Amino acid sequence: MEKKLLLLYNPRAGKSEVRGKLSEIVEVFVRGGYRVTVRPTLRAGELPELLRENAGDYDLMVCCGGDGTLNEAVNGLMGCAPRPVLGYIPAGTVNDFASSFGIPKDLEGAARWIAGGKPAACDVGHFEGERYFAYVAAFGAFTDVPYETSQQVKNLLGRMAYFLEGMRLKHLTKYRPHAMTLRYDGGEMKGEYLVGMVTNATSVGGHSFSPGRDVAMDDGVLEGTFIENPGNALELQQVINALLSQNTLDCPFIHTFCTTKLTAVAEEALPWTLDGEFGGSHREVHISCEKQALRIMAGE
Repeated sequence: MEKKLLLLYNPRAGKSEVRGKLSEIVEVFVRGGYRVTVRPTLRAGELPELLRENAGDYDLMVCCGGDGTLNEAVNGLMGCAPRPVLGYIPAGTVNDFASSFGIPKDLEGAARWIAGGKPAACDVGHFEGERYFAYVAAFGAFTDVPYETSQQVKNLLGRMAYFLEGMRLKHLTKYRPHAMTLRYDGGEMKGEYLVGMVTNATSVGGHSFSPGRDVAMDDGVLEGTFIENPGNALELQQVINALLSQNTLDCPFIHTFCTTKLTAVAEEALPWTLDGEFGGSHREVHISCEKQALRIMAGE
């Protein structure tokens, strides 16, 4: 029996390569036994509406775009009951979620991966009781670069765009540490943090990322990584070396933990980013893990 598939794509994602590959992508799904309906997104925030409106009419919902497109898809699907299976074709600049989940980076390869795969459970982060994130919620130094960097710059520089744009800010002079209290499963910390991340990923900012343990994306646990403010250039270099070598456990300025929930209380409202998109400014945030909340098509 022929299955119905809705393909929603962001024509502005990455280098807009998806427009030239639509025919090949559709052919892959048709050969996989799907009747395909194709629809571009025309504005920001439209994707969640389209998913909720059409969730009951299709066997598989596929979104094609960058991490921001995926974030919209996750927020749309979390409002569906029941939630349909999601397929994701990465077409952005960095595609951190795809790297973590093992999805091929070429568009046709990702389509084949979906067409020949089966649903796999995936955790979802719940932020402030109203928003969701696929792989990262973060604040602090450089976390505003993804949504402040123009698409043109991202296209020219590729995955290094965020870091090169950050270096332009002249040795972190734009940033200052934030005094904060963190409460998580079985613990509490207080300190001044330059960067804070709550993740369900092995790649952040286009680079392999190790929070000090093996990451499973369906275990109901999120990973917290908070970088304490280095006091001088030598300590800052120590932090950088630890991040580059993936040896964060031996660095006294990098604090990592696993938790199902987190409350972070700052002395002032801080801007947060969710999957590279602006998540609002908050003084107190509550983050939790929705275990295996979504089913995402995964190849072998």
